[in-house]
Amino acid sequence: MMSSRVYDLPTRVFHWIFAGSLITAFTISNTIDDENLAFSYHMIFGLIMVFSVVIRIIWGLFGSKHAKFSDFSLNLKNLVSYLKGILTGTNRKWVGHNPASSWAAVIMMILALGLGVSGVLMITGVAGEVLEEVHELLANTFLVVVILHIAGVIIHQSKHKDSIAMSMVTGFKQDLPETTEPVSRHLGVGLLFLFLTVGFSAYLIQNFDSSSRTLSIFGSQLQLYENEGDDFDGYKHGESEEHEEHD
Repeated sequence: MMSSRVYDLPTRVFHWIFAGSLITAFTISNTIDDENLAFSYHMIFGLIMVFSVVIRIIWGLFGSKHAKFSDFSLNLKNLVSYLKGILTGTNRKWVGHNPASSWAAVIMMILALGLGVSGVLMITGVAGEVLEEVHELLANTFLVVVILHIAGVIIHQSKHKDSIAMSMVTGFKQDLPETTEPVSRHLGVGLLFLFLTVGFSAYLIQNFDSSSRTLSIFGSQLQLYENEGDDFDGYKHGESEEHEEHD
């Protein structure tokens, strides 16, 4: 048995950008009132998360062996067998994504895109409270999947002692068959992925007008607050009067 690189740099960069933007957006949405200016950054980090997913989908089609979606194990029989194996400690070794992480990755990416689309529609005032409930349902489902994913990694690690949790940091998995071929680091693509994401994030921040809470993006104006008509207009009007009193 041997240690081999199975996750290239672009895959690992996506993993941590995705996790970071999700955690930040979720924390802001659950700790800051939506009338607060800081709440707008919940939406900005949501856009960053969606951007990273779009790039990951491209890499999932054209990337290295274990980054491709074709390498994911999405057979339900394999998933059931894997889950049973976690409990008994008799799992086979999966070089790339195991069945549980394959399903978790695909579901989380779909949910992220759903959150992005519903979030944009919410701030444009489409479908009102119904869409807000859908957005909240997607967010809560996302949280459940994340918790299950983390729990699965912890249980797997406790049973197999193979440092699987570190594979998304180092790119290497341990105790693999001698015939396992390591994937290339794809350093250039990984750095490009990071550069594009940082550049897109800077673009969003630069084009965000905090005074009006609007974002100019690709020729369109997005209001980074829930479009609730008179309620927010009243908030802005009251804010303006307060500023006038201070003046």
